[in-house]
Amino acid sequence: MIDFTKFLSRGDGVWWGQAAAEPRPLVNALITQNARIGPIRTFTGLSWNDQLALNMPARVSMVSYGGLGELRELSRIGRLDVVPCHYSALPRMFAERRLPCDVGLVQVSPPDADGRCSLGIGVDYVADAVGHTPVLVAEINAQMPATIGTEPIPLERFAATITTDRPLPEDPTRPPDAVDRRIAAHIAALVDDGDTVQLGVGSLGAAVLEALAEHQDLGFHTGMITDALMRLVDKGVATGRHKEIEPGLVVVGTALGSAELYRRIPELPTRFRPTSYTHSPRVLAELASLVSINFAVEVDLSGQVGAEVSGGVYVGAVGGQVDFTRAAALTGRRSIIALRSQFRGRSTIKSRLDSGVVTTARSDVDVVVTEHGAAHLRGCSIGERARRLATIAAPEFREQLEKEITKL
Repeated sequence: MIDFTKFLSRGDGVWWGQAAAEPRPLVNALITQNARIGPIRTFTGLSWNDQLALNMPARVSMVSYGGLGELRELSRIGRLDVVPCHYSALPRMFAERRLPCDVGLVQVSPPDADGRCSLGIGVDYVADAVGHTPVLVAEINAQMPATIGTEPIPLERFAATITTDRPLPEDPTRPPDAVDRRIAAHIAALVDDGDTVQLGVGSLGAAVLEALAEHQDLGFHTGMITDALMRLVDKGVATGRHKEIEPGLVVVGTALGSAELYRRIPELPTRFRPTSYTHSPRVLAELASLVSINFAVEVDLSGQVGAEVSGGVYVGAVGGQVDFTRAAALTGRRSIIALRSQFRGRSTIKSRLDSGVVTTARSDVDVVVTEHGAAHLRGCSIGERARRLATIAAPEFREQLEKEITKL
C-alpha cells in the first residue's frame, strides 16, 4: 500500500471521488496512516464508505457540499463541515484553493494503448479538481469502465498508483414504494414528449423515470445515469432527438446503480462531462426544453424549499438543485420540486421552514408536487401560492395550514 507520509504533511488537504468512484482502498489507507501524518482536511461528496463514520480519526476534518450517504452520520455527531454552495461553484472553489486540494485520490480505468486512464463513471467534480491538484494518487481498477466525454489522464501524472480488481459498489437506495409512485405519476403528467429532463437521485428519482416509460423522445442532461434511466434508453424513450445541444446523447457526470449498469456503460449513448459543463449556467441556458425535477425535505407556504437539513442533521445538499431549477424556470420549460406530504407524522408543507435553511428560492419554483397533486406556482401571488400548496398537503394538516395562511 502507498505510504501517504511521502505526499502529505500536517495541515494539508485531500479530496477524493464519490459514490461508486470513491477509491476506497486509498481512503481507508489514508485513515489508517493518519496518526503518522497529523491533522489534515479532507473533501468528498456522496460516500457509501462506512469507514468514514466508524473510524474517522479525530485529527481528520471532513468537508463536503452536503450530508450525503455515510456523511450524514458525521453530521449527526458534529464531525462534518458543510460548505453551502451550488454544485456549479465547485470547480471555481478548487481553482481558488478554497477546498482541500494538495492531494487528490482517484479511481480510474486501466490505461489505454497510449498509457492514458479514464475517470470512468466518476467524472463530475473530480475532472475539474485534477487541474488544480499538484499530487494525484490513483487506484487503477480493472473493473472501472473507460468512458467518453472527458480527457483521460496520462499515467505519468500520477505520483503513485495501486492496482485492484474489485466490483464497483452498487447503489444502496431502496426501491420506490407506493407513495413514490403516486408522486411520480403527477410529475410525469408535467413532462411533455421531447423535453430534456434533469432529476435528482434516490427512490423517488427512480419512480419518476419509471413513470416516464410511455413518453417519447425524451432527452437527459442530468447529474447521473441510473438503472432506471438505462431502461428508458433500452426502451427507446430516451432518444435525445430534440435536445438543443448534444442531441442523441445522455449527458451526465457520474453513474449510480447496479453492476449491470456499470458493465453496460461503454455501449450506452452517454457522455460523462465535468461539473464545469453539466452544471454550467451558460450550457443550461441553451436547453430551452429543460424540465428540472428535484426533491425536498420541506416547503413553506410561499414556495421556499429546504432540501439540506432534517432534525438538525445534514441529510442533503444544495447540490445541483438551484443550478437546474433556475435554468429551467428562466430559460427552460419548468422547474418542479417534489416531496412526500408528511414525514414522521408531521407535514412537510408548513408555514415556515423548520430548519431555517432555504435551499431554493421561491422565485425559482414553478410547481410543487406531493402524492396529493401538483401546485402550480408560476405567476401566483404569495396568498395564492399558499392556498395552492395547502391543497396538496396531507389532508389532516390542511385545516391548520389554511389558518396559517391568514398570518402571511
